[in-house]
Amino acid sequence: MTSTTKRAMARRFDRETLSGYVNPVSYLQPAGVEWLSLSGQTMLLSYEEIKAISFVRDFATSVEGERRVFYTRPKMAGLWIGLVLRDGERMEGILPNNLLSLESYGFTVTPPDPFANTQKIWIPRAALRSVEVLGVVGSAARTRKPKPAPKEQIGLFDEESRG
Repeated sequence: MTSTTKRAMARRFDRETLSGYVNPVSYLQPAGVEWLSLSGQTMLLSYEEIKAISFVRDFATSVEGERRVFYTRPKMAGLWIGLVLRDGERMEGILPNNLLSLESYGFTVTPPDPFANTQKIWIPRAALRSVEVLGVVGSAARTRKPKPAPKEQIGLFDEESRG
């Protein structure tokens, strides 16, 4: 792996959390996630065993206790989605509004708490029971044309109405 690797923590369905590194450009392989452990060992984690991969600021802080849902409507632009994992865990996040950026093996979402250790979370499709769009946040506002004034109504300050 190159120097562009990112710190990540893989939560697995067997409750074991792995700390390591992934290359954000090439970590999604057809058979699984390419993973570099802290000891320097390269391995391939299958999509079926992964619950989520959290891209973190540092390894010292656990990702287990972080907030998983928004308390109010999010302020970040994008698709506000609700995810239900195979084991029944529910979480929410923001997907980019650009659907061309969707990955074929899973979803990369921005988590609810921007100040927590986790910056992004990747959830494999194999780990999901359902994905629901809860709202569209920050979409481009449509400008409406003002309605023309009815012809029979006189204008107070028009030249014609002064007499």
